[in-house]
Amino acid sequence: MEYTIKTIGVLTSGGDAPGMNAAIRAVTRAALNNNIRVKAIFRGYKGLITGEVKEFHTEDVSNIIQRGGTILKTARSDEFKTTEGRQLAYETLRREEIDALIVIGGDGTFTGGTLLAREYNIPIVGIPGTVDNDLWGTDATIGYDTSLNTIMDCVDKIRDTATSHERVFFVEVMGRNAGFLALNSAIACGCEAAIIPERKTAEEQLEHFIGSGFRKSKNSSIVIVAENSVPGGTQVLADTLKERHPEYDVRVTILGHLQRGGSPTANDRILASRLGVAAINALLEEQRSIMVGVQNEEIVYVPLAKAIHQRKDVQSDKVTALQILSI
Repeated sequence: MEYTIKTIGVLTSGGDAPGMNAAIRAVTRAALNNNIRVKAIFRGYKGLITGEVKEFHTEDVSNIIQRGGTILKTARSDEFKTTEGRQLAYETLRREEIDALIVIGGDGTFTGGTLLAREYNIPIVGIPGTVDNDLWGTDATIGYDTSLNTIMDCVDKIRDTATSHERVFFVEVMGRNAGFLALNSAIACGCEAAIIPERKTAEEQLEHFIGSGFRKSKNSSIVIVAENSVPGGTQVLADTLKERHPEYDVRVTILGHLQRGGSPTANDRILASRLGVAAINALLEEQRSIMVGVQNEEIVYVPLAKAIHQRKDVQSDKVTALQILSI
């Protein structure tokens, strides 16, 4: 059956990521270029339930490509996880005459979109926006490159004080259950190790770090730790090292939410712009329940179910490279 899309909705959900505004801009202008109306939905699925909707024109997305965060705001919504909540969301879509929905976010955002598509047969296209870079089927997610550069800048500064005081620093970074930020920032910053959830337990990785003779030729060391990779938190690792080597001055730094902020890098702006245009093209090609991503610099369409459920692993050669270069 022919299905003509006259109006699309666009929302951002979950954690904010630098470059989301660039994606909103691209979606809006690509849609308008194809004579499709754009309805911006504020505060993610929560706003979809409560009807926080505004029609966007090209001037609404002017001068936002350089801004961090998301002009559409974002919020968690427990209500959307219920059948009743999704019914209210669908009623908003009908009332606003929205024919298809573009959702920008991570696996939680895509899970919600998949449920809505399944229950109400509405076309959904996902754009991967998360600093964690943990979505399967795309080489990079919007916000990852900016976050990686932010971490690098912070760790470079920490290195100064680590060297001055001959300290061992454990620096905790984001990534939830993925080690992409930790591993790649450790390589970029010349760190001695990275504790990531994809490789053994945190205790085993710490044993390898200690066993490698990490202080033989250096007066300071920095270990990057992916959040949630250590039961009890990163301080547990620091305490363990201190117990075994009381002569070392051991400190913990948790970078926290500053990793999400800041103006997006050129890479993130370009990626977001390409994916925003690709999302509209996917709808014009009658694609449903897919994520637009990039593989080997080419735009790809990935089923949302695969993007959510298949595990994306870190590259083993990078783990080896870090071990070799940290001597």
